[in-house]
Amino acid sequence: MDTQSKIEIVMTQIKSHIANQRFVAGSRLPSVRRLAQEMQFSISTVVEAYARLVTEGVLEARAGSGFYVKGQAQAQKVMATHFQYDREINPLWISRQSLDANDEMLKPGCGWLPPEWMPESSLRKALKQAAKSSIKMLVEYPIPHGHVGLRQWIARRNAQYEIQVDPSQILITDSGTQAIDLIFRVHLQAGDVILVDDPCYFNFQALIQAHHLQAIAIPFTAQGPDIEEFERALQYQPKLYLTNSGIHNPTGATLSIQRAYQVAKLAEQANLLIVEDDIFSEFEYLPAPRYSTLMGFDLVIQIGSFSKTLTASLRCGYIVSNPQDIEKYIDLKIATNFSSGHLNAEIIYSALMDSQYIKHIESLKKKLNSSMSTCIQRLRQLNIEPVLIPKAGIFLWCRLPEMMDAAELSRRCLQHGLILAPGHAFSQSAHAKHLMRFNVAQCMNPKVFDILAEVMHSFNRDST
Repeated sequence: MDTQSKIEIVMTQIKSHIANQRFVAGSRLPSVRRLAQEMQFSISTVVEAYARLVTEGVLEARAGSGFYVKGQAQAQKVMATHFQYDREINPLWISRQSLDANDEMLKPGCGWLPPEWMPESSLRKALKQAAKSSIKMLVEYPIPHGHVGLRQWIARRNAQYEIQVDPSQILITDSGTQAIDLIFRVHLQAGDVILVDDPCYFNFQALIQAHHLQAIAIPFTAQGPDIEEFERALQYQPKLYLTNSGIHNPTGATLSIQRAYQVAKLAEQANLLIVEDDIFSEFEYLPAPRYSTLMGFDLVIQIGSFSKTLTASLRCGYIVSNPQDIEKYIDLKIATNFSSGHLNAEIIYSALMDSQYIKHIESLKKKLNSSMSTCIQRLRQLNIEPVLIPKAGIFLWCRLPEMMDAAELSRRCLQHGLILAPGHAFSQSAHAKHLMRFNVAQCMNPKVFDILAEVMHSFNRDST
């Protein structure tokens, strides 16, 4: 939905008249009443339009005289994004390129769904409901644990995994990233050893670097972490294991019940804290095992957010843990951030409670299933093979043709308006240079494969 409001229509017309010199610098604009009659809008609409233009620096208001065009245009042009094609492929490379990208860029390497796949009508409805909230909701800080209704929703949702959670065990955060940051600050110190999957979500690596931690990478197989490597790593006395529950990022693999039991047993023996990121759970057809189901919340922390299924614009995440640790997270959050965005949580909660939400999730699953099949077929035509076929989710972890370097391919594709996700952003292992993650939802534009084919052809030509 891209229609302008009446206020925006008035503003656009005035700016147009200024641009074509009908209203020159220093000239007086029509009175509010006169313009309202000419455009057949209410006086209040024109008043608001004029006020916004004053705020933007386009007009100036003179007491008792009216509104005048500023003597010099105040609005500054936004500089075009400059992509650093030669930037080192590090954990933040994909995020920076994807977030900086303009609307013309194709983003099969990003980690979110296309805007048209998101529940726009539910979000707009939720925004309207939030606007009608009490003044307390609109202007005051929330209680330390965060939005009550949203915490109750998270507790009910955990029941599907046979996890009994009291809302007091849940803390609302500003994002899933903030949740991990709080956990790292409470439980770890610089130099501590932790375990991560190999490959793993690139922002996990960025956070590990930011906290000056030592990470041991455990190969992640189609059933879960390599159990022999996991057990071997315990000799280094790691404090924490950070992983995805449900659908793994970037491989799309699903943890098996047998592997979950094996890891849980080893973690309990080693008193190892497990942090499971549940962000992709809504895409599952059948729930995968959860460490929190097997072990409870003494040694397991669950985190998540709503950016993948609802909106990434309204930042909101959560932590589920034992009451004692939740108190520690709350104290740290108050000390460093004081409070979370209560209005964001209210809008998220309203959208989740909308009758269309369940239909939206079911629709997403069907779209992703179809997109997954199409993407696999198109990639295979380019001799790009999935390492495994995921049961659900948005990602394909793929192997490029022999001798093709993912980082160099990504740099070349970026120059053609295509953002990819090379393996080195997810893993430091030697074989990662020939691997690539694809977001199937962002691969529906045929141009993705046209550009990829063209660049791969030039890559092969240069190699011969």
